[in-house]
Amino acid sequence: MCIKGDTLQHANMMTDMIVLCITLAISLFFWIISITASTYYGTLQPVSPWRWLFSVLVPVILSSRALKRRSLDRGGALGALLVGFILSMANLSFFAALFTFYVTSTKLTRWRGDVKKRIDSEYKEGGQRNWVQVFCNGGVPTELALLYMIEVGPGEMPVDFGQHYSASWMCLSLLGALACSAGDTWASEVGPVLSRRRPRLITTWKEVPTGTNGGVTPVGLVASLLGGVAVGTAYFLTQLLLVNDLHLAAPQWPVMVYGGTAGLLGSVLDSFLGAHMQYSGYDESTGKVVSYETPTVRRICGKPILDNNGVNLFSSVLIALLLPGAAWSCWPRP
Repeated sequence: MCIKGDTLQHANMMTDMIVLCITLAISLFFWIISITASTYYGTLQPVSPWRWLFSVLVPVILSSRALKRRSLDRGGALGALLVGFILSMANLSFFAALFTFYVTSTKLTRWRGDVKKRIDSEYKEGGQRNWVQVFCNGGVPTELALLYMIEVGPGEMPVDFGQHYSASWMCLSLLGALACSAGDTWASEVGPVLSRRRPRLITTWKEVPTGTNGGVTPVGLVASLLGGVAVGTAYFLTQLLLVNDLHLAAPQWPVMVYGGTAGLLGSVLDSFLGAHMQYSGYDESTGKVVSYETPTVRRICGKPILDNNGVNLFSSVLIALLLPGAAWSCWPRP
């Protein structure tokens, strides 16, 4: 049983690493080409020393604290340092959204850990995350932040499709990816603890054991909405504090609605992908839902194609690609 579980875990990790390496290689190539072109045409913007200082010191402090509190392992702390540096360098609204996602997710992961330990076969004390988990949640926002800096340079600007079409698109893509991750995390951490009913599989609506990939509850869905709203509110408040001439731009309050929508839809999409592409089985020997097959495990749903990290990555990519288009069609004009 252990050998099969370890083999499956190793295969899933290798799949995630391959996807991440390909994504980063393509992004790096595009970044180098774009930087070269921007330098040639003289469109690069100077970076304030204070922004450099903030972008270095704050992520270092937060990553070091997370490492000491065992919220992240060494690889996760290095990954979080890189993600935090790039997002805070690009736009402090990006950093505020990332910070809100990180703090709330960490607090909720530790909350009622004794209950989660009884129902989750992969539960870790303190919710310690590694570099793969960090990049599956923060890789898409990091890439978008790099593209944002190439497009307009570092700094804050309003979401306004009339004045800054491509930059606004990237801002909402990044916010959507973070809100998606926050919504899924809030649903996963709150739903199993507070829900008085067993979850229902999103594809068949049949009751399934707690912890089943693809299982949803009303409490979890509400939590995912609130998680997205929290990230969107952090983004909105930072816009109010730092963006100049905000009264001349389109209203910014819709970013809170957008965040909530991304959190809810991201959680639903994550559950749908999990029901199809993650294996869930009930281990009668432990009484828990597991992600590997053995003679004592009864299959519930899904196939062993992706693990939770892969599903999170694909969900955030889809939300980042699709949701800004819907927002553009109904975003208020100044």
